[in-house]
Amino acid sequence: MSVQVMYSSSHQSLYGDMTLMEVEESPQHIQEIYVEDPAQCLEAVTRLKNVVIGSNRQKAICLRHGILPRVLSLLGESNGPEIRREACVVLGSLVKGTPENVRAVVDACSVPRLVGVFSTNDEQLIEYGLSCLTTIFKHEFAPKDVIFSDPAFVPRLLGLMHHSVLSQTCVATILSNSCSTAEQQHTLATHGVIPALGALLLSPDYKVQMPAISCLTALSFKNPSVSAIIVETFYDGKKVPDLLAHLLSRDKPPKMQLALGRCLTNLHRANAISSNDPKIVMRALPCLVRLCSREHDNETRILAAETLSYLIEVDKDLQLIASISNRLIPTLTDYLKCQPILSFSIKNTMSSSAQMYQAAYKTFASLAANDEGIRKRIIEQESLVERVVSGLDDQNEQVALAALRCLHSLSRSVQLLRTTFKDHTVWKPLMKLLQHSNHDMLNVASSTLCNLLLEFSPSKEPIIEAGGVEILCNLTRREDTGLRLNGIWALMNVAFQADQKVKSQILSSLGTDQIFRLLSDEEVAVVMKTLGLLRNLLSTPHIDHIMDLYGKHIMQAVILILEGDHGPDVKEQALCMLANIADGFTAKDFIMTNEDVLKKITSYLNHASPKLQTAAVLCVSNLAWKDEEGSVERQAKLKELGVQKLLHSLITTSDQNLFDRVKTALNQFSPN
Repeated sequence: MSVQVMYSSSHQSLYGDMTLMEVEESPQHIQEIYVEDPAQCLEAVTRLKNVVIGSNRQKAICLRHGILPRVLSLLGESNGPEIRREACVVLGSLVKGTPENVRAVVDACSVPRLVGVFSTNDEQLIEYGLSCLTTIFKHEFAPKDVIFSDPAFVPRLLGLMHHSVLSQTCVATILSNSCSTAEQQHTLATHGVIPALGALLLSPDYKVQMPAISCLTALSFKNPSVSAIIVETFYDGKKVPDLLAHLLSRDKPPKMQLALGRCLTNLHRANAISSNDPKIVMRALPCLVRLCSREHDNETRILAAETLSYLIEVDKDLQLIASISNRLIPTLTDYLKCQPILSFSIKNTMSSSAQMYQAAYKTFASLAANDEGIRKRIIEQESLVERVVSGLDDQNEQVALAALRCLHSLSRSVQLLRTTFKDHTVWKPLMKLLQHSNHDMLNVASSTLCNLLLEFSPSKEPIIEAGGVEILCNLTRREDTGLRLNGIWALMNVAFQADQKVKSQILSSLGTDQIFRLLSDEEVAVVMKTLGLLRNLLSTPHIDHIMDLYGKHIMQAVILILEGDHGPDVKEQALCMLANIADGFTAKDFIMTNEDVLKKITSYLNHASPKLQTAAVLCVSNLAWKDEEGSVERQAKLKELGVQKLLHSLITTSDQNLFDRVKTALNQFSPN
């Protein structure tokens, strides 16, 4: 008799939307696996295996009828070896279905049961278990902590490698997919995984070599200590990196060449192999450039370009070599000609074409990071700037971010800022991106805007007119240190040689309270750029006007820095601010009427740091300038503090810059 279960009309079941569901009776091949007789059970589980292999529909039916507890129980040692093997094959088939099927198997706590079969002497059962576990561990939701919960498990896995080629392949793949954190990398390295992988590199079988390379790649990713172990590990008389480099040749399949290039790249970026090492210059880099060419499939080209971008990202010499290798720049430009930029991207998806664009933008960004000549060759490519600017509006955020990084590298060019960027009004999409919620996008967009706000950039004025000052002031209030730094850095650029109106706008929008918060920032770079901003605000001819409005607060800021626990670089900036104030006409009074500040300036004339002495001398020189009204009285006050005597004592300095400043300062004092 069937059982009927009533549902409300609003209920949607897991397998469909229905108001009345009749629970179907389990198929015969499922019912039969519950029999107790071993012979019948073996026959039933074999029949079940044959039903589910190759059919996702049958897999789903079996899972829906709850077979997993029974199949897992059949893996137990109390059952015969044939039953255990067939049960393991059933599990292996289920995890080769949909991701939902795999998750169901994982949620049933299958992994610990599979691990249990490795203690048997049945090599065939072990291989079935390894194969099933390998498939599971290719999914992100696999319970990888199982590998590390038992200290004896990794050595046990390594011990299984001698069973067969399949065992070697499976173990290397499982370890590779279990290696996503620094702690996991260290654990595997300390359990002797690296020498074992070195042995697999010498295998004649491609299927064994590839997962070994992948595991070494995962172990070395952004991990200097583990990478250092890899480069010092010997196998068969050769170091592991030499084994990798030996395998990296054109007669190997492109996928293997790419895997080897990625592994050597990770070792280099982890500072385990230098940039001038032949394994990098003569092997990895040329290989990755070559794999970007049209003769290879898109998947290979994309990953090759992404890896190349990472390889050369921070090294100027590698960028130069790559830029002249195998027509790389025109090749990457071809990546951007797949189809119109805005026609392929759907939000939160990444098509092959989108990946091509992203890879090209990233590699262009790395190539253009340091060298003006490379930037010029990139920008000369047909419609390159138009494509980069269009990429900023791409619906896929990853593509847009890559285009933005490319633009950031190109924005380091003085010539491009003056010409190409002006012609394409690059600042407009940048301003739009500054309203973005994506953290990385905001960071790169604000960094790029800093470059567009340099004094010689034609974009500076329209950015200010479009409300740039207020946007930048808001950035300085963000919790993220990078955004605060970019905001204050950009404001410093805005203030350089700006007119009085713009300077007043900056001070009004930023506010003195925020200036004090920035000067108290834990990040030294933020403090330095805030002082740089104040120096630019306090420049001729606006010194007196700014001090009339904000003098009290500015002097408090100077004292805050000079009395604080700051390094010489920071205090030098504060003293240079005082020198600017001392260069005003009425602004000088803010210093001359402040005994504490005068004493601090005097004390820095005796400082051990020549650059602090030089900054203090500059303050004195401006205060004592003899051609200005009131100089006699100011000189008298300074003499009273012993400033003139201290200047005479500094005339013997070996520091040329300090000597020149002292000589100029002494010339200002009237004869006694």
